[in-house]
Amino acid sequence: MPGTPPTRFVYLGPEGTFAEQALRTVPAAERGSRTPARSVGEALEAVRSADADAALVPLENSIGGAVGITLDELAEGEPLVITREVILPVEFVLGARAGTVLPSVRSVAAHPQASTQCRGWLRTHLPDAVVVDVLSNGAAAAGAARDEYDAAICAPIGATRHRLAVLADKIADHPDAVTRFVLLARPGPPPPATGDDVTSLAIYIAHDRVGALLSVLMELAVRGVNLTRIESRPTGEALGRYVFFLDCTGHVADVRMGEALQGLRRVCADVRFLGSYPRHRWEGSARERPVAAPVGLSDADYTDAAAWLARLRGGELT
Repeated sequence: MPGTPPTRFVYLGPEGTFAEQALRTVPAAERGSRTPARSVGEALEAVRSADADAALVPLENSIGGAVGITLDELAEGEPLVITREVILPVEFVLGARAGTVLPSVRSVAAHPQASTQCRGWLRTHLPDAVVVDVLSNGAAAAGAARDEYDAAICAPIGATRHRLAVLADKIADHPDAVTRFVLLARPGPPPPATGDDVTSLAIYIAHDRVGALLSVLMELAVRGVNLTRIESRPTGEALGRYVFFLDCTGHVADVRMGEALQGLRRVCADVRFLGSYPRHRWEGSARERPVAAPVGLSDADYTDAAAWLARLRGGELT
């Protein structure tokens, strides 16, 4: 992160949510201030206006997919860059006030995404309970603590924060579900390359050109840049106009990534650089091993080829 290390952090609130739990895995955030925001937009605006140094917001979930509002915010407004990603396992618990027993639960507070991910467990263990939609996992835990609901589906940190007893843990129907959060800051030099990095981009294709999206993909493929994710969002300009979000393996400092970015700049209507940052790894994930560059497309191959061309231009034939 550019300049001095961040000390003022903001995250998608309220307290006791997965976002707070994810932020607390960032060492600097444990030492600095952590302020909840009411929305993704509010969190990012705090960084843009310099009221905070960095903001942590959700980007995608392995079950629910991309978080549209985050993508929209990244595509519009003053640019921000991703400096870190955090992958957090989504482990829901059923929390209730001390002394509550499972058979007595008649109302359960939950964010709609949380209740959806726990639908099977609820059907099996609480078939007669009424599920009440609330704005966040933290709000669910707070409501149960205030005796507004018999129980809440929430993050473990929410149960701890609101002193709820855990009636059941790991109640999600997909035990391997994860959410990907990103830490965003104002533009500056990216973190140094680690050899296992991600570069994120927002690209606008030329809509009056046949094969415009294919030309984008070719700029990456011919240089051995692995595309790990592509999402589209409407630009709001007209029906059929989209901005594409790409995640690629590599760092802006890599030769082949640099050449790919130059190629994208040439063929796209616009390219917004969203950051190069270390890839988060966790045990048992397929993301543990980066995809190697094809033969002839590693940075070493590019360096060797450039040196060979320089020798030719200088009159050498070896």
